[in-house]
Amino acid sequence: MPTHIARPTRLVAPGNKPKFIDEYVGLVNNGEARLSVAHMHAPAGWLEPGQRPVFDEYTVVLAGALCIESEGGERLTVRAGEAVLVNGGEWVRYGTLEAEGAEYLAVCLPAFSPSLVNRDA
Repeated sequence: MPTHIARPTRLVAPGNKPKFIDEYVGLVNNGEARLSVAHMHAPAGWLEPGQRPVFDEYTVVLAGALCIESEGGERLTVRAGEAVLVNGGEWVRYGTLEAEGAEYLAVCLPAFSPSLVNRDA
């Protein structure tokens, strides 16, 4: 029988402004460790700490634009209708530089966990 996931668990991510995360599948909402699926709501001007996660993260931008900074200082802007993959072990920092912020889906393999994200101090 299919398993119905009636609602996500809402979390708040670290950063200079509150970013809301609605986790549908993952360790917090349903105990799934193989992967996580979350709907992110990031306001304009949001910037999170850099990180070097163990997991691969696939991101699909639904609205607005997401700025992704890599270890060498390069920046990539991913807009609505586009996607990006950040491989585990890569240093990355996510943010929103445009007035509309960003709304996006993040799929992490294995599931997102604070112990696997390795955020900068």
